[in-house]
Amino acid sequence: MWTIFKKEFSNFYLGFTAYLATATFVIVSVLFLWFFDNEFNVFNTGNASLSSFFFVGPWIFLFMIPALTMKLIAEEQANGTLLWLFTLPIKKNQIIWGKYLAVVSVVVFCLLSTFLFTITLQEFLMPEQKLDYGTIFSGYLGLFFLGSLFAAIGLFTSSITKNQVMAYVLAVFFCFIIFYGFESLASYNLLGSMDFYVQKIGSFTHYNQFLKGIIDTRDLLYFLILIGILNQISIVNLENKK
Repeated sequence: MWTIFKKEFSNFYLGFTAYLATATFVIVSVLFLWFFDNEFNVFNTGNASLSSFFFVGPWIFLFMIPALTMKLIAEEQANGTLLWLFTLPIKKNQIIWGKYLAVVSVVVFCLLSTFLFTITLQEFLMPEQKLDYGTIFSGYLGLFFLGSLFAAIGLFTSSITKNQVMAYVLAVFFCFIIFYGFESLASYNLLGSMDFYVQKIGSFTHYNQFLKGIIDTRDLLYFLILIGILNQISIVNLENKK
């Protein structure tokens, strides 16, 4: 797994993909938070908080992370290098988890690059005021888990097709469904008492708990279990390809 991780890590960082993704994430966030005249602009909200960033961040990840994952398996299958991987003494779960962790490292890099936002907010506060660092930390933690979930979804879609464009489109679609689709469906109140459970299936509710400063074991388990299930399905898909 460490060998696969280093290979993909090198591809991301030596090929400048990670830096391009991070620059895109930071620039788009900066534009929405500090320059565009919209409801997410920090100056318009009048609050020295990163709530706008934690609202915009998932939508950027929703389109960005599938672009990172779409080629991880699909490209190897199309190029025939997947067959070469099968000849090596590497287990299928090591291949999947090695590639997955490489993408997660880019997610972490993106989030670390936005810590400057916190320093900037601090400059706008009165001397006697302080930022709620607890809520900021839990917000970053929630965004990390959400990005990690999107990475697992992207890897899954890359494992079911050798067409990179199709893998990207499917990943964006599934990320949207898991993040906002179930939440939107539950808001219509069509299923009565079942709406509560439909809402819990989606990640929007669990992510919002982090934004409130609440780090609940149930929300952590939701993301960890779902990531584990998706990666296990990707492992099975890899076994079938062999």
